[in-house]
Formats: sequence, C-alpha cells, structure tokens
Amino acid sequence: MAFDNINNYFEKLVFEALQDKLVNDSLDNDEDYLADIACVALNQLPSRYVRHNVDMVFYMTAEEREQNQIIVDDAVLMAIDYVNKHRHSDRPETINQ
Repeated sequence: MAFDNINNYFEKLVFEALQDKLVNDSLDNDEDYLADIACVALNQLPSRYVRHNVDMVFYMTAEEREQNQIIVDDAVLMAIDYVNKHRHSDRPETINQ
C-alpha cells in the first residue's frame, strides 16, 4: 500500500532515547512497560509525519535537531516517571489531572 512508508518523525527519536535509557539506566526490559513509556512520550510531542526521516532532517538546522532531541529526552523522562508512578494502578489518572 502507498501509505506503508509514512511514519511519525519523533517515533524513531523516542525509541532511540528509550534504548539509550535501557542501556544506561537499567530500565525494566518488559515490552509492555516500554511500549507504555513510548506511547506516553509520543503523546507529549507534536506529530510530524514524513515519508522518510531524512527528508525532515535535511531541512532542519543543527539547532533545530538539537532542540528536537531535548524535547524528546524531556518527554521520555516524563513518561518514565508517569508510567512508574501508575504502573500498578487499576485506573491511572490522566497526565493533565
């Protein structure tokens, strides 16, 4: 299908940040836990859909790329904290509460 190669630019950055946290901070390697963190982090970021990540990177300055990495790292840290606080709750509150 023609839409198979469309993705959110921030997905790869979030997944890479989580991989880095796994190695450096010994995060739990539970797939459901990591998926929850990724979803919470991605929901804090703007949607930037592209066909190829290189298309977006090509038009960004080094400063814009660095700023994107900062907001991704912040979103991942917030998501880890949120998921850890609500991991064993039956019904977690929403982030905005």
